Amino acid sequence: MSKRKAPSDDNPNADFVDFLIELSNYEKNVTRQMHKYNVYRKAASTLAKYPTRIKSGDEAKKLDGIGKQIGKKIDEFIETGSLRKLDKIMADDNNVAINLLTRVTGIGPAAAQKLVKEGIMSIEDLKKNEDKLNHHQKIGLKHFEDFEKRIPREEMVKLQDHAFAEIEKLDSQYIAKVCGSFRRGKQSSGDIDVLLAHPSYTSQTQTPKKGKGKSQYLNTVVEKLEEIGFITDTLSHGESKYMGVCQLPPTKEEPEPAFRRLDIRLIPHDQYYCALLYFTGSDLFNKDMRGIALEKGFTLNEYTIRPMGSTGIAGEPLPVSSEEDVFDYIEMKYKKPEERSM
Repeated sequence: MSKRKAPSDDNPNADFVDFLIELSNYEKNVTRQMHKYNVYRKAASTLAKYPTRIKSGDEAKKLDGIGKQIGKKIDEFIETGSLRKLDKIMADDNNVAINLLTRVTGIGPAAAQKLVKEGIMSIEDLKKNEDKLNHHQKIGLKHFEDFEKRIPREEMVKLQDHAFAEIEKLDSQYIAKVCGSFRRGKQSSGDIDVLLAHPSYTSQTQTPKKGKGKSQYLNTVVEKLEEIGFITDTLSHGESKYMGVCQLPPTKEEPEPAFRRLDIRLIPHDQYYCALLYFTGSDLFNKDMRGIALEKGFTLNEYTIRPMGSTGIAGEPLPVSSEEDVFDYIEMKYKKPEERSM
């Protein structure tokens, strides 16, 4: 959910990864060509995991997700130390401004382009034009500097433990997990993504969304975390998803703790483990797993795994009481969360 990616400085191909991420951001935020965005992003992910320095475009092309055009860009970068396409992008003030403004939570590519057309080219410009922003965007601007920083794993553990202790006091039957890169064992995270479930809240018992407002199971947790000062701002609060801002209590060592982005998603209990698998990621791991599921005659998403009938119509959801169940259904060797970064 975060707009901040983990640093790649310790990778021998970090410079290639960086220019591919810059190109992917340009395609996503400026040209809106999501296919190219995905191509660059997959190539960056492949090179971020590659253990040795790539010596040529031909060597890179042997890796998954890297084709002829990216191979040429790698050769150009090796030979010149730069990339003509990226230099041209960075020379355009509008491109730079659009990419910058999309780093403010709540500002997507379309909103950023509109703001740039109105002459807003920097964070300082944005602060002078807060009247053009909605509530979500104003909070994003207010905490921009904090949200730009990655959250060290040590702090993530403290945030998790502080919140989960209060949830446990409310009702010990709640199940809560921090997903995303944190669950995959990474040393830093962009934000805190919490998956929440309760045995009494299932796909059969959940209230219909139309006109029913907020779920009591999510609402009770949010109210408690607001009461103790953990949640400081609310971005949005729907029936099954909450988006907001949180902060650890001040200490002598840290009198002014950073503000962090917090998402809490309430999942029906019978769909919890499919959701846990999905929201742990990585995106590329999920994509590969869904492909394997289809080959084995199943359809898998963030809610259920279902068998595909001979007519191509999915059957009833299969019972899932653990992540391992999903791996077993599709005859795939179980991978621990820390083995799922791709």
